Amino acid sequence: MADLLDRLRGPELVAQFQKLCGLSLLSEEKSAGQHFAEATRQEQPDCTARFHAAAWTGHHVDAANNGTVPGTPVPQKKYKIENYFLYYLFLFAATLGQEVFYITFLPFCFWNIDPYVARRVINIWAVVMYIGQASKDVLKWPRPPSPPVVKLEVRVDAEYGMPSTHAMAATAIPFTFLLATMDRYKYPFELGLLLALAICTLVSLSRIYTGMHTVLDVLCGIAITAVLVAFSYPFWDALENFQMRHRFAPILALSLSFLVSIYYPELDHWSTARGDTTNIVSAGGGAALATWINHQWSLLPETSAAPPYGIPALSAPLICRMGARFAIGIVIVFIARHLIKSVALTLVCRLAGVSPTDRESRKLLRVEVPYKYITYSCLGVVGLTVCPAVHRYLAL
Repeated sequence: MADLLDRLRGPELVAQFQKLCGLSLLSEEKSAGQHFAEATRQEQPDCTARFHAAAWTGHHVDAANNGTVPGTPVPQKKYKIENYFLYYLFLFAATLGQEVFYITFLPFCFWNIDPYVARRVINIWAVVMYIGQASKDVLKWPRPPSPPVVKLEVRVDAEYGMPSTHAMAATAIPFTFLLATMDRYKYPFELGLLLALAICTLVSLSRIYTGMHTVLDVLCGIAITAVLVAFSYPFWDALENFQMRHRFAPILALSLSFLVSIYYPELDHWSTARGDTTNIVSAGGGAALATWINHQWSLLPETSAAPPYGIPALSAPLICRMGARFAIGIVIVFIARHLIKSVALTLVCRLAGVSPTDRESRKLLRVEVPYKYITYSCLGVVGLTVCPAVHRYLAL
């Protein structure tokens, strides 16, 4: 058993999967030779070999495992791509676990599909992501080293690897969506299950392909999330009832999201983990506040019919309304994000006695957590309360 765990945790399995998918790391000799060939190949535009360069920076404690001195940039690595279909497929799949996906899909679900479903997805997503991110900085397991692994991402390489929060989100979101809709709408459950499995598998494999996680990181992320979703499922209705009706629910949601951000596990080196986690849990807190506001002031119309509901056929007018709601909502969210972030950052930096233009100052706990907390808590309210109000005003 120990040998199996060591193999699943090792980088060799990741490198083997990458090679199987047509992605391989070039040796220094080949890389130098390729530079020379490119310099002398001015008259050969139809060359079949295509090479890409990847650079990443990170501040690793385990310098021996990562081949770098802590606090110094990781040298640029050269790699070869032989299967461009898988390359772009897995890069796309990797974006399904990043902020750009969360800030578009979750509001889209709320505006165009069903707020009932979206609220459950947001609640589970926030809890699962906090547990995953905090676990990384408690366990402190390094990401796969390069060589032998090819690393295709820059931003999160300074974070630890266990468990894979991409795999956790890719398990939590589609399966929560499935569980929340299976008795609410009329559709083939098997089709929904197949789609959820496909999304989970694709995103999880993308983390191995991009060289950001070991197989064990991914498997543990899926397993942890499966347990959390299964355990919490019987309490989803009770939680929503509390969020909607209890007078102290907004205070509890906002204070809890702030406290777990402030008391996030102490970092031994700065990474994006704490800031990203603050974004997620504060957005969840803002969404909980929006849930309370919408119910208390009856801002969202409630259907009187009992489930299960039929899924409306996609028609041109329906698609146009959905597109208009999404476009208007996203514009509002992105404008609000820019304005709120600017004000929050200026205010927090002034209170902390640092310059808002100093990027290093933004990494300080007393700056990073408060300004991100204010920004994304407000965005949760804007996205789930203000945007639907604008949609109703415009008769969308």
